[in-house]
Amino acid sequence: MTLLIISPDYASHLLPLATLGTAWKEAGHRVAVATGPATASIVDDFGFERIHLQLGRGSNPGVIRAEDQPTGEDDALRGFFEATRHGLVATLAFQASARKNDLMWEPVATARAVQAVIDEVQPDHIIVDHLAFSARLALKAHGVAYTDVVLGHPSALPVAGEVYGYPPTWPARFSPDPVELAELRELCDSVSASFTLEWNTALAELNPGAVPSANAFAEHGDLLLLNYPHELHEPARTELLPPHEFLGSAVRSEPADAEVQQWLDSSDAPFVYVSFGSFLSVRADVLARVATALETVGIRAAIAIGSADRTELGELPESWLVREFLPQVTLLSQAAAAVTHGGNNSVTEAMTHGVPLLVLPFSTDQFAGAAAIERVGFGLSLDPNAATIDAIRAAVEQILSLPDDSARALAQLGESLRATPGRSRAFSAVSSFAPRVTAG
Repeated sequence: MTLLIISPDYASHLLPLATLGTAWKEAGHRVAVATGPATASIVDDFGFERIHLQLGRGSNPGVIRAEDQPTGEDDALRGFFEATRHGLVATLAFQASARKNDLMWEPVATARAVQAVIDEVQPDHIIVDHLAFSARLALKAHGVAYTDVVLGHPSALPVAGEVYGYPPTWPARFSPDPVELAELRELCDSVSASFTLEWNTALAELNPGAVPSANAFAEHGDLLLLNYPHELHEPARTELLPPHEFLGSAVRSEPADAEVQQWLDSSDAPFVYVSFGSFLSVRADVLARVATALETVGIRAAIAIGSADRTELGELPESWLVREFLPQVTLLSQAAAAVTHGGNNSVTEAMTHGVPLLVLPFSTDQFAGAAAIERVGFGLSLDPNAATIDAIRAAVEQILSLPDDSARALAQLGESLRATPGRSRAFSAVSSFAPRVTAG
């Protein structure tokens, strides 16, 4: 059996998808990954076959910097970073305006490249990142069955009454201006209509007989997998989803890191893990406030600074572990708590190890994810631009001392996610799925 994984050239997307693929490899099956060159080393580390496929202008090998991006993408990235400094509505509006270039890059040419990959690989099953719209457009146009993996919060696939890019819920401490929200909703509706028109135009060129979409953002694969714990998802929204399977989490194995292991072995004192992911680590000003707050709490910290300017963090305790990149899964397995931007990998990996979270969301589905963490009692959320050092300190102290019922529920969730990992759930779901014959 051959499994084909289609992923954008972004480490944060490829890592969970490749982790799912390890179940096929361990079962003795062939695994091929179609992605770009920036993440080639990740494919090699997993021991998979790589086929070149460029799904967008940008890339992210693990830590992203604007100066490393191609012309046009560099300015877009700087624009996004600047928008995050102006608040959540400004950030979401910037992302909505840039959506066509972000999510459906050169759709017809890319779709034809995807079909060429399928013709070359001849896969039995195909797993595609939900946000790889040009790839999914190709599969729909050519009548190829595939498994669609939503790697973010499930709201990345809008259901009745929702529009892509507009959070269906907000964390408790967020109170956006109603007028600004109305304008954001109008913008997201307009972008959705424009995006759908572009999808249908490309679809008609690829397959003139194809049925046009009513909402391209609501399109999904024949089999839908959600890389998210169902325990965090609101039951009322779950009922609105198309047939699906919650994977829980796709926690990867990490190679041994001697420096990190030495740091872990050096003390039994609790520590807080801090990371804003590969994009938002650029917000050194917020990381600096978090670091100062943790010093006032008097707890050790392991901080992945990513692309942040190290000098902006000031002088940090020598007992802390501070590097550009840290093995997140390894550290979360022993952390007492974590401070995060609320990305899907960070949230699901923390839940797998029963780690309470302070979420400082900046963009996209991070707001819905933060609201879910608060709703189930597994952490708190603060506005990263407005949160003071004192507010961060108080929130960290609060999540370090969860009420007994919340602590038990979080521990039970972690045990469940570790007992049946996402890759096992994915393998079972996909293996029982009978794909259609592809139309070359």
